[in-house]
Amino acid sequence: MQYQQIQFVVSEGLATLTLNRPEARNAMTVQMRAEFEHVLAHLKAEAGRSVRVLIITGTAGHFCAGGDMKAQHARVQGGGTIVEERARMRASHNRLIDLANLEMPVIAAVDGAAAGAGFGLALAADFILASDRAFFVQSFGRLGLVPDWNTFYLLPRLVGLQKAKELIFTARRLPAPEAQAMGIVHSIYAPHELMPAAERMARRLMRASTTAIALAKNILNQSFHQDNRTILEQEAMAQAMARETDFHREALRRFVAREPSLFDWDRAEPPADDSAPAPEVR
Repeated sequence: MQYQQIQFVVSEGLATLTLNRPEARNAMTVQMRAEFEHVLAHLKAEAGRSVRVLIITGTAGHFCAGGDMKAQHARVQGGGTIVEERARMRASHNRLIDLANLEMPVIAAVDGAAAGAGFGLALAADFILASDRAFFVQSFGRLGLVPDWNTFYLLPRLVGLQKAKELIFTARRLPAPEAQAMGIVHSIYAPHELMPAAERMARRLMRASTTAIALAKNILNQSFHQDNRTILEQEAMAQAMARETDFHREALRRFVAREPSLFDWDRAEPPADDSAPAPEVR
């Protein structure tokens, strides 16, 4: 597929998806959503194989300004029924669930605006890195709308119910430092340092076991709505699966031999005699 409104690059296991409508602050169109869905299907199939980490970002100093208001205005003027609008919204549900549960670390590198659906897109990442000029806004209320792009599910789990209500009801602008204090943003950088920081984080995560991260992410994403016994059962199965990986066997061998470990977050670079472990095929 030839992409026109996004850029998608994979280099040595690191995928970078860039929203690319700079003239509209990377606002989402029907075409952009279709291109995004095509990329997401590829990422879902290649998780832990040719792709180990994903970075989502935007061009021209903006992450994503939300939906394309001109297109929405034209659609309203053109008529349409409530049933049709509901069907249009529901068509994205599987995509949103797949994005939130993608079996690899996902980093959102947010510069400038993350508004409306753009805020929801950022929330689907495992980590949000922001520039010091980034801001977040649940802009739906300014248009008499309710949030979409999975915001109702993701936002309260990060900030709590009361703060989620505040951000949604007021539709106020949330600067990056305040978003960090709420637990939305992981870390803040100068604009020119944002992508290098995201890539450094991604490449360090790439040295971890893809299987262990995928299993842990799957359980964590269910931990707020499953009972304790169910989570323990998932934990037991996940641990049994992780113990069968080549990564675990090699990690054990190195530990016993007192050799440098395959994955050590506090070590910025791998040991000189080490190369990145081969992708784990699941």
